[in-house]
Amino acid sequence: MKRVKSIDLLSSPIVSSLLTFALPILISNALQQFYNAADTTIVGNFLGFRSLAAIGATSAIYELIVGFAIGIANGMGIVVARHFGAGDIEKIKKAVAGSIVIGSVLSLAVMLVGGVWLYGLLRLVHIPENIIDEAYSYIYIIMIFFFLTFFYNWSASMLRAIGNSLTPLLILLVTSVINIGLDILFITRFNSGIKGAAIATVVSQAISALLCIVYMYIKADILIPKLKHFKYNYYVYADLSTQGFAMGFMSSIVSIGTVILQTAVNGMGVTIIAAQTTGRRIMFFLMMPMSSLATALTTFVSQNFGAGNKSRIKSAVKYANIINTIWSIISVVFVYTLSIPLIRFISGSYDKELIANAKLYIAMAAPFFWALGILFNLRNALQGMDRKIEPLISSCIELICKIAFVLFVIPRVGYTGVVLTEPIIWVVMVLQLAYSFYIRK
Repeated sequence: MKRVKSIDLLSSPIVSSLLTFALPILISNALQQFYNAADTTIVGNFLGFRSLAAIGATSAIYELIVGFAIGIANGMGIVVARHFGAGDIEKIKKAVAGSIVIGSVLSLAVMLVGGVWLYGLLRLVHIPENIIDEAYSYIYIIMIFFFLTFFYNWSASMLRAIGNSLTPLLILLVTSVINIGLDILFITRFNSGIKGAAIATVVSQAISALLCIVYMYIKADILIPKLKHFKYNYYVYADLSTQGFAMGFMSSIVSIGTVILQTAVNGMGVTIIAAQTTGRRIMFFLMMPMSSLATALTTFVSQNFGAGNKSRIKSAVKYANIINTIWSIISVVFVYTLSIPLIRFISGSYDKELIANAKLYIAMAAPFFWALGILFNLRNALQGMDRKIEPLISSCIELICKIAFVLFVIPRVGYTGVVLTEPIIWVVMVLQLAYSFYIRK
């Protein structure tokens, strides 16, 4: 077996191993968000206000697609990490083989469903008629090439499961530069509009997936199954499916709630849509250190759960909560000092209404990041411990609360209701997850 460069999550100091493992994940997540943020920034500056709103109006659907892919891939990665922690190479290879089969079938299903019902979904979320065709031209390309999104995230998840978070980062670094170059080429030279931004994104994801898989063949053959490992085994496929779909559905339920919330925003006009789009881009970047640490925590917990190291799991969750709380304080300072120049840069606009509403969105969210960070950590730790139901319940709570806000709060208080929705829900979910992790055994 070829030697794989990985971080020892089973015996090395907890804080240093967590942070060392999380840092490449953080940069990778930033670059992945940079794909979409680059589309937004370049479109806003070169194509204008209306095209920016067209991308923004589909942002919740984009998050649903990408979140589902990442959730499924990370869920199956948890199974591989557990077997890696237990030192069972045969089970690792069987799990990898099963994840390839499940991912291929899933990608085909999503592409077929999206191709048939996507335009109807855009109408369902009340995208304004004057931008719906442009919005469709963007998100349709993302949808029909879903398999590229999935298999990049799958290959990155497999490498992270064995402690290698650096390789996916280096590959994504290269392809992010390619993505920006293609964005500018298609939009400014080929005059392809926002379709060009979508094409740039899927081409870059294709290159990322290909390079990750080639690396696995050359340097990480512990993840390369043989033909015999593809033989159907009920227990392997059940384990992969329940873990993968639990995380995928958890992410999807959250994103469906976001789609419903976006429906309310889409009814408030193009300026509010653009403001919301800009605010969410900034919020995502501020959230990434917390979500990246939580992703690292998932692998840490999975490997140690497989090895039976329960005390390390509890300590890791405690340290992760402390780190994320510190970051939430830094985020508040950033929002109240530097948000306006960043809003102007991302939106390409000096419109006072747009800037004010974008700032309101992130200024209301940032003080509650402490709750969001704890939420991420507890939910991912429970997943890593093979406790699938409690995180799924938390996602259902989020969906129900968002529906309630859209039906009863936002119609009465307008955009203020939109910006209050998520912070209040984060606090509610933290209470449920803290009970599940610390009290309910």
